[in-house]
This record gives sequence, structure tokens and C-alpha cells, in this order.
Amino acid sequence: MPTTLNPYISFKDNAREAMTFYQSVLGGKLDISTFDDFHAAQDPSEGPLVMHSQLNTPNGLTLMAADTPARMEFTPGTNFSISLSGEDESELRGYWDKLTDGATVTMPLEKAMWGDTFGMLVDKFGVAWLVNIAGQPAEGAPQA
Repeated sequence: MPTTLNPYISFKDNAREAMTFYQSVLGGKLDISTFDDFHAAQDPSEGPLVMHSQLNTPNGLTLMAADTPARMEFTPGTNFSISLSGEDESELRGYWDKLTDGATVTMPLEKAMWGDTFGMLVDKFGVAWLVNIAGQPAEGAPQA
């Protein structure tokens, strides 16, 4: 799988509704995983919220989104990130290393509960980035 660059939108409790709407507009296949699916809810009320969703359209568009848990800041208008994802670890780590120059790392690039290597940062220009290096799914993790 080649490395992809796509928008990642954060919502406040309505990611499922938004992504279902975008699917009706753009078509394609929508996969949704909740915080409960990954046993990642820190507050039981957040279990059914969307931890990750991905819409892939037949013509190659990809849109990702998630709900923002209460413990994280949510500000409409700044609720998006740029996502770099793929399988080429060397390429993606290279991007990560360069992006960290002057950045604030909000989540180190390391093995995630879903089996991939994942990290988040805000670059020196204030742009939020997500880097995901595909790996083997963690035992018991849901398959997308």
C-alpha cells in the first residue's frame, strides 16, 4: 500500500452522523470503530463514540474522522489534522522525524493498541499531523 495523505476531522459526539452523511454524498465504503471496540473508553459514556472511521470512495478519495473525548480539547474550526499512513516504515518515520523539528509531540510515534505504530504532533506552524505505520493487528483488536 502506498503512503497516503488525507484529512482527518474531529467531531464532538456526532462523527458517526457526519461520516454517514459524507458517505451519502461521496459514496464508498464506511468503516467505523468505537472506543468500546478497542476497550479504550476512559469514561463509560464515551464507549459508543467513534474512535476511528474511514470512508474510502471508488474514485480514490479517503476521509477519516473521530469523536473527541471529553478529556481532549475541541475547538470548532481547528478540528482537523493531516494524516500520513501506509506500510513503508522508513518513509513514514522519515516524514515524522522531519515534522518534529520545532513541533509539539502530543503522542509519541510508538506501537498502538490496534497493532500499528502511531503518533501525533502539532508542527511549528500549528498544523496537527497524524502518522500511522501499518502493522500487525493486536490480538483481540477488531478488524476494519
